[in-house]
Amino acid sequence: MAVLVDLIHGCCTACTAASLQREADSRVFLLCGDSLREDGGFPEDFLTSRSSVQVLDFGSIAECLFRFKQTLDRLDLSSVRVWTSPRGREELLQYQELLFTAVYTFEYQVEQLTCPSCTSPAHTDSPGLRVQEDVSRFLQQLPALQGPIRVLKSTLVPEIFGHGFSTRSGGVSSIPTLASLNLFCSSRRRDPGAVVMENKRRLALHAGFHPLPLRFVKVNHASDVFVLGKAEPESYDSIVTDQSGVVLTAPGADCMPILFADPVRRVIGAAHAGWKGTIMGVAMATVEAMVANFDCEVSDIVVAVGPSVGVCCFTLDREQALEFTGVHPDCVPNPESAKPHVDIRLANRVLLQRGGVLPENIHDHLVTERPLVTPCTSCHPEDFFSHVRDGLNFGTQVGFLWIKETTEQTGSTESQTG
Repeated sequence: MAVLVDLIHGCCTACTAASLQREADSRVFLLCGDSLREDGGFPEDFLTSRSSVQVLDFGSIAECLFRFKQTLDRLDLSSVRVWTSPRGREELLQYQELLFTAVYTFEYQVEQLTCPSCTSPAHTDSPGLRVQEDVSRFLQQLPALQGPIRVLKSTLVPEIFGHGFSTRSGGVSSIPTLASLNLFCSSRRRDPGAVVMENKRRLALHAGFHPLPLRFVKVNHASDVFVLGKAEPESYDSIVTDQSGVVLTAPGADCMPILFADPVRRVIGAAHAGWKGTIMGVAMATVEAMVANFDCEVSDIVVAVGPSVGVCCFTLDREQALEFTGVHPDCVPNPESAKPHVDIRLANRVLLQRGGVLPENIHDHLVTERPLVTPCTSCHPEDFFSHVRDGLNFGTQVGFLWIKETTEQTGSTESQTG
C-alpha cells in the first residue's frame, strides 16, 4: 500500500503528521509541488522521523503524479490511499483518470481531515480542462525514449496514400515492456490514456497525418469487417473506407496488422490478423468488403503485411495448429510436435492468393533504415512489442493508412522535388 498525502489542496502539516502516524507501515508520498519548497518546506525533523517518506516537489501536479506512478511501477505497487481535502479529491480524480488505469485502486480519505483549512468547500469550477492542459503540457515536454520514432513502409503502397507500421522507439511510455511508443491503452495494463495519446500525437506528427483522427479496429479476433459510414458493429477486426480525412489503424503485438489499398478506386482497408482471425479469413474478408462496397477489382488491390511473430517463435496446441495444415502444409513445419510451430504470415499470403490477390501485390518485406527484412516481433525486442515475449503487460505497435487529399499530394510532390 502507498499513501499519498495531498499538501497542495489544503492539507496542513498537522494533518500530515496525523496521517503519518496512522500509516506507520506504508510508504508515504507527500504531494506538495514546488509551493512548499518556496514556503520553506517542512521542519527537518518532520521528514527524518520517517525514512519511508518521499516528497513530490516537482514543478506541476502532473509531473508529481507522473513521477509518483513511476515509483509505484518500480515497486510493483497498485493500491493507493489518498489523504486530501474535498476540493483536492475533485481535482485528483481528474488526474487519476488521465495518468492511471484500472490496474491501480485509489481510496480517498476525506472525511477524517478535521482542521478548517482541510475541510473548506470544493471549488465551484470544474477542474477538468485545467487538469487536461497540465497533463498535456507536461507530457509534450518529455524527451523521447529509446531513440527517435522509426516507421516501416511498403514500396507497394502508392503515393496517393499515406501509410506505415510503427516500431517501439520514440515515445514516452516508461514501463519496460511498454517502452516507449506504446499505442494502445487497456484497463488491464499500466500505461495510462494520456501517455498513449501523447505517443499517438508524436507518431502523427512524424508520419504526417496530424491532426487526422485515428480509427482503430475494435479487435474481436475474428473476421468481421466494418464499412466506415455504415452502422458500426460492437467489435470487428477490419475496417474499410473510401473517405479521406481519417486514418485507419490496426494494432499488433505478434498479431499482424495488414493494410489494403486500391489505387484505382481510392479505397483502403486495415485488418488485425491474429491466428484466430487468420484461420477465419479476415484478410480476404477485407478484400471482399472492398469489392462488394466500392466496386474494387481484386487484381487492383495491394496488400502490405506488417510485423508479426514469426514461425520461429509462435506455437499452438496441436489441435489448433493442425488447422493451418489445411491452408498449406508448410504453415506447420513440425506437425508431430505437441506444440507445433505455426507460420501465420504464410497462411495469410496463401489465403489472399487463393482469393485472387496477385502474388506480386502482397508485400511482407518492409523498408526501414536497415536492409529489407521480414521482422519477427518476438525476435527483435529493440524494435517491436511482443505478447509472446513480454507477457500480459505488453505494448502495441500499429499499421496505419489514409487517403491523401489532393492538396496533400501536391505538397508532398513539391517537397520531394524541391
